[in-house]
Amino acid sequence: MTPRVICLVAALAVFAGAPETALVAQSARVMIPDPSWNCGMPEGIPAPDTGRLIFEAEMKLAAVYNLGKTQYGNRRVAVVQDGTFTGPQVSGTVTAGSLDLELTLANGVIEVEQIFVLKTKDGKHIYLRSAGTGADAKDVRVVPDFEAGAAGDFAWLNAGKYGARRVLNAAAGTMTLRVFDVSGITTSAGAGNVIRISKPAGVPAQAWDYRKASPEEKQGNQLITERVTLSPSQSVGASKRGNRNIIPITGGELTGRLTGKVLFGGADYQNLSAPATIDARYLWQTNEGDVILVRNGGTFGSLVPTFEVRTDSSYAWLNTGRFLSSNPGPQAGGVGITMYDSTR
Repeated sequence: MTPRVICLVAALAVFAGAPETALVAQSARVMIPDPSWNCGMPEGIPAPDTGRLIFEAEMKLAAVYNLGKTQYGNRRVAVVQDGTFTGPQVSGTVTAGSLDLELTLANGVIEVEQIFVLKTKDGKHIYLRSAGTGADAKDVRVVPDFEAGAAGDFAWLNAGKYGARRVLNAAAGTMTLRVFDVSGITTSAGAGNVIRISKPAGVPAQAWDYRKASPEEKQGNQLITERVTLSPSQSVGASKRGNRNIIPITGGELTGRLTGKVLFGGADYQNLSAPATIDARYLWQTNEGDVILVRNGGTFGSLVPTFEVRTDSSYAWLNTGRFLSSNPGPQAGGVGITMYDSTR
């Protein structure tokens, strides 16, 4: 039996034993993503399992939230409690609060975003943000993008080409991630060798970047105030996109036009290179039980929050409204933030 056949048999065995979402290499065909979510490989994503294994991560989940049908599709968010990763060149732990954001569209197409922080055995932090897609849950391909310290032992991760497989078992509260080097894989995008991802017509595309306010936008009526509790910073340092610093979010409370709490998970994924920017990703839960995915990003003095909540929620107006945010200000155990309607 050839090594490639052995790899495929092992992957299919994992699929057979997983009760929920098992993403395996059922085909060596190249996958062409939808242009709206191209995963950083618009030319096509090879089957990751045909590459060279970089590491395998095993994680326990703190929670899995089914937000329901949002403006983009059916959203599910998994929050990592802790985990480990092992590989021939890099090993360590997956830090608490790392996020897996999964979107399922009406035609079965899957889109995945993962925002992880890895801590190597020698104490270095690595920022890992991935995008993935698949025509259905049987073959989802994830494209990892690493930011490691440019002067450290793991700087080689910054320049590679990677693919990954993820298995999320909500019932068991676990997730695995296997990352492969796919730089040596030659793919052909001929008509008979392509899986082409097509999203349903009329569905808005989820954004990869945060919204940027136009110059004429001003702060209007107050939306909410929140107190956010934080863990100590996790510094990546100078890397390929600047000086990355992560401040994990552990909880908090919010008051105003909606009341509730800030859930454990996510972080402020700061870039401290000039002009310094914030890109906070985290979750609210209202007193009525609605879970809301929050993103608050931008340069200091120009922060813009956006929201994602189920479309039949009494808070669905958050999905289409325009809002602005104050800078975070120090409070006991974390920071305070006020958000406003945007006016012109």
